[in-house]
Order: sequence, then C-alpha cells, then structure tokens
Amino acid sequence: MTLPVSRDKNVLMMEIFLNNLFVAFAAVLILMPLARKAARQSGFVDVPQGRKQHHKPVPPIGGLVIFPVFIAVSLWSGADLNYFWPLYVGLGVLVFTGALDERLQIKASIKLVIQIAVALLVVLYGQAHIYQLGNLFGLGDIGLSVLSIPVSVLAVVLLINAMNLLDGLDGLAGGFAAVALFWLMFASYKAGAPHHALAMAPLFGVLAGFLAHNLRNPWRRKASVFLGDAGSMGLGLVLAWFCVSLAQQRGQVLPPVSIAWILALPIIDTCAQFYRRILEGKHPFAPDRGHFHHHFVNAGFSTGVAVAYILVLAFLCGAVAYVGAGAVPQYVLTIGWLWLLVFHVLISRKPRLYIRFLKKFAR
Repeated sequence: MTLPVSRDKNVLMMEIFLNNLFVAFAAVLILMPLARKAARQSGFVDVPQGRKQHHKPVPPIGGLVIFPVFIAVSLWSGADLNYFWPLYVGLGVLVFTGALDERLQIKASIKLVIQIAVALLVVLYGQAHIYQLGNLFGLGDIGLSVLSIPVSVLAVVLLINAMNLLDGLDGLAGGFAAVALFWLMFASYKAGAPHHALAMAPLFGVLAGFLAHNLRNPWRRKASVFLGDAGSMGLGLVLAWFCVSLAQQRGQVLPPVSIAWILALPIIDTCAQFYRRILEGKHPFAPDRGHFHHHFVNAGFSTGVAVAYILVLAFLCGAVAYVGAGAVPQYVLTIGWLWLLVFHVLISRKPRLYIRFLKKFAR
C-alpha cells in the first residue's frame, strides 16, 4: 500500500527530527566524561564556598560542551548559516564570557554590557526582534514601533539573566529549558511548522545528554558536571531566539502571551528577586539564596524532589500556554500571568512566609 505524499513527508520529517536529536544526545553523552576529566586535570572546577552548597569540586563545563555540539549538529543537518550566524556568534561570545567568569570572576557590570551587545546582535541581525505584543488586553494587537529595538534587547537580556539565576539546583536550568523546548516543538508541529521543531531538535538532544550527567535520579545522587555561567547564559539566549521567532514571524506558532507563560517561572522569579533585593538595599544582581527554588530546599524538600516539583510546574505553565492559546482570549492569559507575577513578587518579600507555605506540601 502506497502512503499519501503528505504522510511520506511527515514520516521523513520525523526521521530527520529523531536523527538530529539522537546524534546530538549521543555526542554530548560521550564527550561530557572526556571534558570532565580534562577539566579536573586543569583545575577548572567549581569549588564549594559561600552560598554554594555542593560537597566537592565539580567542573562547570556543561555549556562548553553542549553549545559547540548544538552548532555542529545543526550545521551538519543543513541549518542555514546566513540565517543562524547571529545566534551562533552570540552563543560563542556568551560561552567565552561564562568560561572566563568561572576563572576570573568578571564584574556584573561588565557581563551586563556584554549581554547587551549580544542582545543587540541577535535583535538587529537575527530573529530575536519583537515587533508586536499581540492582543494582550482585548483591544487589538499592540505594536511596538520605535520601542521595538529597546524592548527586544531588554527581553533578551532579561531571559539571559533569568536562566542564569535559575541555575541553582542540579538539573533545574537544563530541565526547565528542555520542558520549554518540548512545548515549543510540540506547538510548531501542531501548527504545521515542523521546520521550527527540526531546528530545535539538536538543542533538545544536547540538553538530554547533559541532564544524564547533571540531573539527580535513582542512579545518580549528585551532578557530575554543572552547566556553568557559559551554559545558563547561552540557554537564555537560544531560548530567546526560538521563542521570539515563533511569536513574531508570519504564520505565528504561538501568541507572545503564550510564550510568556512557557517562560513564566524564571522570568517571574527574576523580577521578584530584583524587587526584593532593591527593597533590602542590595544590588539587583547580588547573589543570594532567596530564589523560589531555594525556598523549596529550605522547606524540607530534597534537591531532586524540589527540581521535580518545579519542572512539573513548568510543564503545567506550558500546558496553559498551548491550550489557552486556542481556548481563551489572549487577555485572559495576560491577566493570569500578571496575577502570578504580582503574587510571587509580594510573597517573595517575606521568604519565611514562602517557606512556611511550602512546608505544608513537604509534609
């Protein structure tokens, strides 16, 4: 029996998708132990001190492995270099900056300048340009006009830092990025735009390979490698690229407010922590253990269980984003997202209250 042409195309696309994903996964799975050994021999490790509570030095090499593999597999599978070069260059700059920061502790102000420069690159020459915000309040699409570039740069920098700040527990940042990518790929496939899913397949594959070494599970009690600043900042950039691409181009896959729901947890928590630190007279980028994922641990959850709960919440936010895009007006999603933001900002001002609330679930 001969399959219809459309079915043949779907089967071919799925084969390419799975092939790209598996190649990226296998490459990281194999290369990570080799990179870990080289990092230990050279002394490139994250030493436990201060707010860092791991028990022994761990190489922060995740980003140094996953992004070169992501770029290599993407190009090998036929990615258009003329289209993706701003993303690849931006990733290179952030990975180098993150690796240098692990060694020399670069000032937050210098890192911010570099992040803004990278954001300008992908906004002006790439696909991270936000032209409109959708029908957020039921009054029609909101165009940004002259504010388009500054809002786009702000959004990219915010997500870079949000992912960097989320990287506080084994498997959390990488796991969240994998959950977000799942919903982006699923929405692309259902919207009849599988080429987007194909472009994201190598990234999902490298994250799966990394999480095999980083995510706690019954067979792995501790992470053997960390994502590092190179990895967390890089994830923020590449998520910004794909998220904006899916929300802004013709044949839009998801409205911008749905993208905001998929990325809700790190963005909302980053805004809350900036607000709390400013109220406490601290620098907004001052590191501490006041993030919501730290509250889970302080409430009595083990690291593995805390990460599992948070990733389930991330998955549910993605479900709201996808189902809500077709089931309710965009302003309903907007109101819900803003309510979550305000609630989290207010409760984050009183960490003890936050922890007391979570302890009920820990029991």
